[in-house]
Amino acid sequence: MDLLEIMRQRRSVRSYTSEDVSEENIRKILEAGLLSASGRAIRPWELIVVKDKSSLQKMAESRDHGAKMLEGANAAIAVIADEKKTDVWTEDCSIVMSNMHLMASYLGVGSCWIQGRLRRTSAGDSTEEYLRKLLGFPEHCRLEAVLSLGMTESMGDPREVTDELWGKVHREIY
Repeated sequence: MDLLEIMRQRRSVRSYTSEDVSEENIRKILEAGLLSASGRAIRPWELIVVKDKSSLQKMAESRDHGAKMLEGANAAIAVIADEKKTDVWTEDCSIVMSNMHLMASYLGVGSCWIQGRLRRTSAGDSTEEYLRKLLGFPEHCRLEAVLSLGMTESMGDPREVTDELWGKVHREIY
């Protein structure tokens, strides 16, 4: 399967089976993240792998909506970074998330990007602070997002680039 085919098949998957994601697949997903491009090769990110069911259920409460799929996930990867290392930490972490999301799809593992930065819990607390307390990451690290992982029944039909999407391409000038 070539890269474009993987991109066509990638979906945000929010429903998972009870089947475990293998440690080999988790390692490959992590490797895809660790190999990500980074401004000036600073690599400000840190990755926290969570498999404990109790922790995943608590992580599902980290946002007022949009994180409930963590209750049924087999694993999650929180992507954090030291914002003092570079002013493009959010972009660098986004590349990590994207690479892991694509690798999960390639491996047949369902995944969903759960935005954490600038989000709040239903109680109004910062998602970042909620997850900092739960996962124990240091104050100098900032949360970008969490990638949920789980096996899925189906990845859905491939997408195609429509004429409407091609209409978003401009050459030379807008």
